[in-house]
Amino acid sequence: MDNRADDDTFMLLREAARQNDAARVNALASRLPPSYPLASYVDYYRLKTRMRDATAEEIRELLRRHEGTAIAEQLRTEWLLDLGRRRDFATFEREAGQLARGDNLQIRCYSLLARAMRGEQVGQEARSLLVNPAGYGEACAALAGQLVQTGQFTEADLYWQLRLAGEADATGPARRIALLLGASDTRAAQAVDVPAVAMARGLGKTRAERAIYLVAVGRMARTSLKLATVALEKNSPKLSLEERAVGWASIAHAASIALSPDAYNYWQRTNGVQLTNEQLQWKTRIALRRGDWKQVRATIEAMPPNLRAENTWVYWLARADKQDGRMVEATAALERIASQHNFYGQLALDDLGRQVVAPPPALPISNEELASVNANASLQRALKFYALRLRAEGNREWNWGLRGMSDRQLLAAGELARRNDLLDRTVETSLRTRTELDYTQRFPAPHLDVLRPTAQGLGLDKAWVYGLIRQESRFISDARSGVGASGLMQVMPATGKWVAAKIGMDNFVHGMLNDLRTNITLGANYMNMVLLNFDGDEILATAAYNAGPGRARTWRGLLDQPMEGAIFVESIPFSETRNYVRNVLANATNYAAVFENKPQSIRTRVRPVQPRERSAILP
Repeated sequence: MDNRADDDTFMLLREAARQNDAARVNALASRLPPSYPLASYVDYYRLKTRMRDATAEEIRELLRRHEGTAIAEQLRTEWLLDLGRRRDFATFEREAGQLARGDNLQIRCYSLLARAMRGEQVGQEARSLLVNPAGYGEACAALAGQLVQTGQFTEADLYWQLRLAGEADATGPARRIALLLGASDTRAAQAVDVPAVAMARGLGKTRAERAIYLVAVGRMARTSLKLATVALEKNSPKLSLEERAVGWASIAHAASIALSPDAYNYWQRTNGVQLTNEQLQWKTRIALRRGDWKQVRATIEAMPPNLRAENTWVYWLARADKQDGRMVEATAALERIASQHNFYGQLALDDLGRQVVAPPPALPISNEELASVNANASLQRALKFYALRLRAEGNREWNWGLRGMSDRQLLAAGELARRNDLLDRTVETSLRTRTELDYTQRFPAPHLDVLRPTAQGLGLDKAWVYGLIRQESRFISDARSGVGASGLMQVMPATGKWVAAKIGMDNFVHGMLNDLRTNITLGANYMNMVLLNFDGDEILATAAYNAGPGRARTWRGLLDQPMEGAIFVESIPFSETRNYVRNVLANATNYAAVFENKPQSIRTRVRPVQPRERSAILP
């Protein structure tokens, strides 16, 4: 059988495994030779379809056969989850220590559950772990139930979890927490999903029912601040001080996301009640927009240590220090993040009076270094998956193969990816180096022969264009998003059609978005249109490219005076767009340092955002 036929068989085998068709899996697996490059996956698929019936020794035998591989890690993870569901904690705990990575939330919950069932005190660890209800699943739900049963979780813990579930729009966890509180799970589900119905039922008679009502108020605030505030004001006399504060925290959070001018005042009504991580961050953003640096400091200092250590909040706390005249503390904090090559690292560098400089070129990768990484079995499996257009599996194998590599080995792997037209892997691999930086890998500029004349013809800064492409598609020319955007510049079909008509491309059809030249032409022209639409402001134009011009106009329209660009970016309501704008502008600054071969300041892009604009020309 030739290689192509083997590959076709493997693809059918993968699909049969996805459908849990054991008979077909066995039939297809028997047609593939032991020398097939993805033979370990053939073994995995065979076992996966009968995981529940396989003996522990069968699973261990396959793990031994493929020990140290990505698929063994995947199998062990799935086995541990199955053992946890079956409460076979004796086997679970023997195997859990063999995992190379310990970041799976479900497995971590099962580990704590096993210890709790032995009588260990794990409540504090669980409180630190249980912060994202949307990912709880059976494991974390069972852990919470066990901790309540053994008295390690108090009512206060359950009310906190109910708040988190409401904030995260997590109906299942809200139901389960309500039952643990002795309340109606149906009411809890309504509070999350149809808050108007839950609010119409009234406050209820018990503390749990009032807590569910407050969840509904918080959910309603996301769609109607007015209805939520009227309801809370009306019922305030029947609520305790703490309950009122919880209600105002939810309303203040929703008002902040809406950039409502009332958000700042709503936060003042929370009376020092404990805030969730999201609430703490939004309270800080509103204080930044207000220019209340004392509030900025107080709220950042109230954040848990892991959140406070993020470069975003290190930077803004340093700025608060500068406002207070604490220059030594401010400088020390800025120095901690100035070596990073991201948005806040570049802002810190600028505040320290320095600029972004591209590092000197790394030493060329030798043939011996390249041959060494080319012999890495995991990277070879990744290349095979990429050839089969199975990017998720390819990325998993590629990342597995990079574990423990030195900087030189990582650069060699990045070069291997480049030679295989996998620039996204080149970028992601090179980003892992710690001391030896290669900007030709981190910030590649492919297709310059196409992009340069297009950008020059439009008067566009090619550093900004490349900064956007790097964020949009990581240079995957056939990239396609979940919402249908296509190509290097991730152009939406409707946008492509509209831009094509504007520039006189009469022959445009949807399929042309995957053509490299057409994609760059349409994407660059659209960038130019949004830039003109927003008076040359790269912050607004970048936000518009991601979230749409209408939203960017709305955010700008809320300004009554110029706002510092970095504060505007930090308070963009959509987290995706906020991160997108940060990354694109930081990318563009790095590209400019490479293209112009001279120091750059991110402040040339992150300028104050002005409140007025010309008449809109975009839909």
